[in-house]
Amino acid sequence: MAMAYKMATTGMSVKEECRSSFLDMKRRRVHRYIVFKIDESSRTIMVDKVGGPGEGYNDLAASLPADDCRYAVFDFDFVTVDNCQKSKIFFIAWSPTASRIRSKMLYATSKQGLRRVLDGVHFEVQATDSAEMGFDVIQDRAK
Repeated sequence: MAMAYKMATTGMSVKEECRSSFLDMKRRRVHRYIVFKIDESSRTIMVDKVGGPGEGYNDLAASLPADDCRYAVFDFDFVTVDNCQKSKIFFIAWSPTASRIRSKMLYATSKQGLRRVLDGVHFEVQATDSAEMGFDVIQDRAK
């Protein structure tokens, strides 16, 4: 049976696969991004989609639904002015305006519990439309 991390504030639990997928992304770099969703019936946060190492930011943006909330982490690689290769991990709280109010509230109250499990996130972005999480926003925050 998979271990779940219980969250005291909302009663949501985070499945072990969320933490293990994140560690694979962070340490072994086998994923470029991970999308998480809340399963309301089982009251758990689980992995929804995983992006391979060859996928990019546009693939992540395309995998987020236009009418439902999600969490995502993205491993952003960039080169500094000193020609040094760097990597930063972004946590994205996706809450589009077309999503249900109940969904927005569940995602807003469960975010901190998931963030505690995902140790090593550098930046957080909250977005309600694609312009708020555009690639230029990610680049600006990383540099």
